[in-house]
Amino acid sequence: MILLRGLWSLFVAAVTLVGVIVGKLTFNALEPRLIGLNLSQFQEMSFQIGLLAVGGLIGFLFSLYAFRALVSFINRLESVSLLDKVAASIGVLLGLVVALLATAPIAEVNFGLPIRIFASVVCVILGVGFAVSAKEQIVYVFPSLSMRTPIAEEQVPARAKMLDTNIIIDGRIADICSTGFLEGVILVPGFVLRELHQIADSPDGLKRARGRRGLEVLNRLKKIPTVDVRVFDNYPPSDQPTEDVDVRLVKLALELGASVVTNDYSVNEIAQLHGVRVLNVNELAGAMRPVYLPGEEIVVTIVKEGKEPGQGVAYLDDGTMVVVEKAARHVGQMVPAVVTSALQTSAGKMIFSDLVTDETEQQNARESKGRR
Repeated sequence: MILLRGLWSLFVAAVTLVGVIVGKLTFNALEPRLIGLNLSQFQEMSFQIGLLAVGGLIGFLFSLYAFRALVSFINRLESVSLLDKVAASIGVLLGLVVALLATAPIAEVNFGLPIRIFASVVCVILGVGFAVSAKEQIVYVFPSLSMRTPIAEEQVPARAKMLDTNIIIDGRIADICSTGFLEGVILVPGFVLRELHQIADSPDGLKRARGRRGLEVLNRLKKIPTVDVRVFDNYPPSDQPTEDVDVRLVKLALELGASVVTNDYSVNEIAQLHGVRVLNVNELAGAMRPVYLPGEEIVVTIVKEGKEPGQGVAYLDDGTMVVVEKAARHVGQMVPAVVTSALQTSAGKMIFSDLVTDETEQQNARESKGRR
């Protein structure tokens, strides 16, 4: 902070002095015209002091704005990779050399200076563009430039988790974090938060409700004492704002070495293609479902008839579908059933069972007696 204040004072003083000098040069340029006005020496002195004061004031005000702009530019440079900085520097030097050499023959012409300045600006822009496009060749010559700087590691701790829009709206992430099963820093990219705000402001009632639910889930996450939720806006230079949100999320996680937490199939596939670790809540829910072995007895409520004649359909608390044979007439009733088999499908697990009747109980009793 002391160094920054010292640089600020030096910069302001220098620019203010330049403003005073410009005011002096302006007075010298206007002095021949003042002689014809027959001004007194006091009036000339007052006019000169006024020009100096105006020039110094303009320089002072300009220095305040320029210093803030310079500090902001330097802060942004911290997130630029070393390779991009080197490529830009090479491009600037190459452009200046080409411009000065190409315009050397017209240096003594009347309009030579403006032409050389214009040529220098154009060649610098072209040189930077050429050097940036040749980064791969620069890395081939200097391999050490492709190494990542420790900036990302300082900003993003190890085992950080990055949330996408769907998992926030889903809401289960708050319950998972409250149990302590998900450790590490929780990152919410700024573009994901903006997408949530856009959904919450949608004219469609369903989308608006989903967006507001997502914002409520984020507030719940922030209130959990053991969870560190951060909004991440310091994107790397490789970030493309025009890309789809899901693609930006996966690329950002890849750049920062974070994991992606989602329940979206497309995000899961994109992350796997980029080699990013994915924590899918749907897979977690599937792994946490209880396992029922053939012969186990369960009690379910028949909610509707099945596709086949005589079948009844029930659901467990976790949403697992249970098909009960000969239970179509028991719709709306709670009945016991014996598990016969289980089938894993893309939509989830299905359990097939038989309705427990007096005959079934007698048969089970006979089988148990035979085993003895």
